[in-house]
Amino acid sequence: MTEIQTDLIGRTTAYIKARQEDEADGPVTLEELASHCGLSPWHLQRKFKSAMGVSPREYEESLRLERFKKGLRSGAGVAAATFEAGFGSSSRVYERAGAALGMTPASYAEGGKGAEIRYAIGECHLGLVLVAATERGLCRVELGDDLLALESELREEFPKAKSILRDDAGLGRYLTEILRRIAGQAPRRDLPLDIRMTAFQRRVWSALTRIPTGETASYGAIARAIGQPGAAQAVGQACGANPVAIAIPCHRALRNDGAIGGYAWGSERKQALITAEAASLTVKPQGSSKKTVSG
Repeated sequence: MTEIQTDLIGRTTAYIKARQEDEADGPVTLEELASHCGLSPWHLQRKFKSAMGVSPREYEESLRLERFKKGLRSGAGVAAATFEAGFGSSSRVYERAGAALGMTPASYAEGGKGAEIRYAIGECHLGLVLVAATERGLCRVELGDDLLALESELREEFPKAKSILRDDAGLGRYLTEILRRIAGQAPRRDLPLDIRMTAFQRRVWSALTRIPTGETASYGAIARAIGQPGAAQAVGQACGANPVAIAIPCHRALRNDGAIGGYAWGSERKQALITAEAASLTVKPQGSSKKTVSG
């Protein structure tokens, strides 16, 4: 984004956040935002969505959902969290939060009560890798150096799950496939996923899986591929929110200037993944084909 665009988006998001913190009645209107920024509603809507990948209303809604989730995790209860987040009614919460939480608000408030999660641990040149899955599919992939820390982070996500058990044998096919990809090899099989995502994240993550093994793409190129030119910053945020590293190869996304960019598990690991995949291109099986990042 240009300096002017960055300033506009910064003023718009700051105003939305301030309104929520002041607990103003009702959502901020597009007309109110436009007046604050000195633009017409139509121009503000277009510029904001181009840069962020979502409309101002959708951005505000995401902030409310984050406040709602924070309230649930604090033990405030569904009713109190609903009020604190600024939702007008419990029915509105259940309508919007189900997809975002992946479960009912009451279940999320209880730390994923009833969830049955299994996980496996493996070793690779990047350290330790943890893969976790529900009966529906892979729900988390983590890299690290400390076994206890990896297990603790998994349990913190669902503190009241019915069970979180280590099952290296049962999750062997998941772990083997992830380790193959870490070593730089192209995917051998699709991995079923059980993850929560917004519509924008779905588009970004789908684009990431279309980047061929051994290649990279800039945030800007990915934004253009999903039909949101100018939403490079939002693409970067979607990459950072990816809960299943490697399975969704967010390490293939680079900054627009070609720099390695951020990575949840450290820039050195990100570079190592890219290097391993590039090295694998020196030996290609006959008849292999590539996917491309396209809209």
